[in-house]
Amino acid sequence: MSTTSETLAAPRRGRKRIDGWRWAGRIFLVLMLVYTAAPMAWMLLTSIKSGFAAMQFPPQWWPEEPTLASYAKLLDPQNSVGADFLRFFWNSLFVSTMTTILAVIVAVPAAYAFSRFSFPGRKFLFFAVLLRNMFPAVIFLVPLFILMRVLGLVNTHGSLILTYLTFGLPLAIWLLKGFYDNIPVQLEQAARIDGATRFQAFLLIVMPLSVPGIIATAIYSFIAAWNEYIYAYTFLSKNDQLTLPVGIQRFFSENTTDFPGLMAASFLMSVPVVLLFLVLQRYFVRALTEGAVKH
Repeated sequence: MSTTSETLAAPRRGRKRIDGWRWAGRIFLVLMLVYTAAPMAWMLLTSIKSGFAAMQFPPQWWPEEPTLASYAKLLDPQNSVGADFLRFFWNSLFVSTMTTILAVIVAVPAAYAFSRFSFPGRKFLFFAVLLRNMFPAVIFLVPLFILMRVLGLVNTHGSLILTYLTFGLPLAIWLLKGFYDNIPVQLEQAARIDGATRFQAFLLIVMPLSVPGIIATAIYSFIAAWNEYIYAYTFLSKNDQLTLPVGIQRFFSENTTDFPGLMAASFLMSVPVVLLFLVLQRYFVRALTEGAVKH
């Protein structure tokens, strides 16, 4: 009898331990959500305060008289601040979009070649591509600046696009290679038997199946280029060429800082990235999971 009761009690203890881990995981997720959402909430609340309310101490957690004056100022092309902000926004959008397009164009065939073809030095070359990510970006700042000056690309968006490709391509190729490794090669062989060329098999069979991986690569490349600051600050000095991470420094001055304007600009800067990730997050997660597990 005691043996039977012990046998029944064991699963209950196991379930309690499992439930305990589940609740711990839920609490951890809630804490992480608060940790990541609190700065965004504070940024949004500060952006709708007046300049005086934003400087109050102790801080005014909820604005007594919320105002959208900072957003109206930023989005109005008739004033100098709004015109500059919209120009910086367009510059960031152009650089990020071109970086994304070129990264996908280069990474897709490169990753496919690493996945499907065997050639001398294949493994060495693949890990050599990833080797650059072992070093901090600031190490390459001076050499790349000298290179861009020799090429005559300083103070142009081309210098940023080439630099961002240098840093974004290694991970883009790695992501896509893992995805291609999980697409059965038998599908391409069947297409070849039916008369398709290798390029046709790649274009008609592999490409549609690799759309989630390509979208994940595009998201990564866009976000990395959109948020980059160090190289944009170093390579660009003309006001009409600046990107948003550098351009929002205009809200800082020697004597004062327009905190509501700065927070409004930062919030508007984060909107495209957040929307892009929310719309395409299922493709991003699928690419990461399928590219990390070999069937």
